[in-house]
Amino acid sequence: MSKVFVIAEAGVNHNGSIELAKKLIDVAAQAGANAVKFQTFKTENLVSKNAQKADYQKETTDSTESQFDMIKKLELDVDTHKELISYCNEKNIMFLSTPFDLDSVDLLSDLGLEIFKIPSGEITNLPYLRKIGNLNKKIVLSTGMADIGEIEDALDVLINAGTKKENITVLHANTMYPTPMSDVNLKAMVTIGNTFDIAYGYSDHTLGIEVPTAAVALGASCIEKHFTLDKTMEGPDHKASLEPSELIAMVEAIKNIELALGNVIKKPSSSETPNMKVARKSIVASKDIKVGEILNTENLAIKRPGDGISPMRWDEIIGSVAKKDYSKDELI
Repeated sequence: MSKVFVIAEAGVNHNGSIELAKKLIDVAAQAGANAVKFQTFKTENLVSKNAQKADYQKETTDSTESQFDMIKKLELDVDTHKELISYCNEKNIMFLSTPFDLDSVDLLSDLGLEIFKIPSGEITNLPYLRKIGNLNKKIVLSTGMADIGEIEDALDVLINAGTKKENITVLHANTMYPTPMSDVNLKAMVTIGNTFDIAYGYSDHTLGIEVPTAAVALGASCIEKHFTLDKTMEGPDHKASLEPSELIAMVEAIKNIELALGNVIKKPSSSETPNMKVARKSIVASKDIKVGEILNTENLAIKRPGDGISPMRWDEIIGSVAKKDYSKDELI
């Protein structure tokens, strides 16, 4: 199987600071993530002045501040993008960013991004989907809040615009921060893969790392997870993000599950083969047996070790004649 592609989602957890953004890149690279992802938007294009914040944002930020003012502080300009891209190159990790408007799609395309991440909120944005589909790049599509019909419609737009299906990975997601376990519905991820015969993965907003790890066991080829330097920082997404040690633990767990999945063939592994003699049993003499005696249930037993005749041949041995003398516990 190909390796799971892990996207460490820094999002807006840089709080508008390039220094914090670079520290987040350091953490993602150290954890062994494949990519670190930010968010690209022009606030004026993204949010109308009177748009309300989500409830979770009201809880994690100043509730009197508008969504526009909150987001404006988190905007990254073109030069900052260039600086972060070159910093990612130094750290040997892929730079990704989610565009939230048409101008931002152009900006990221001009900067040479190879993968375009479509956030859940844009899955019903036809002009946006068409524009990204038109680029013929690799696409990762999040599907929070969507049903299977909406996913189908979005895929049709992307593919009709010119993107090959094999270049699209669809992520199951739940757009609540944090997501309650009862709302994860991880089996739906497999439904997406089976329904569209497409690469699938999971974008996680639960607290902890067990759900993304389970997603890998269910065949996810891409995992995305929010992380931060410190959950207690000011800002909308810190609280539902992993701290550095947890991100490291998640990537480690994913690698272990990948290894553990192995292949589909059931046979003794190289590590357990030496134990077969020790743990399995053979047919032995349960008492002294003289040559010419009939072997029967009275004078035979089944005991360890397993390097004699297999007990699966019991019926064949019972009623046969001893070809030599046996002492008690000797292998037949």
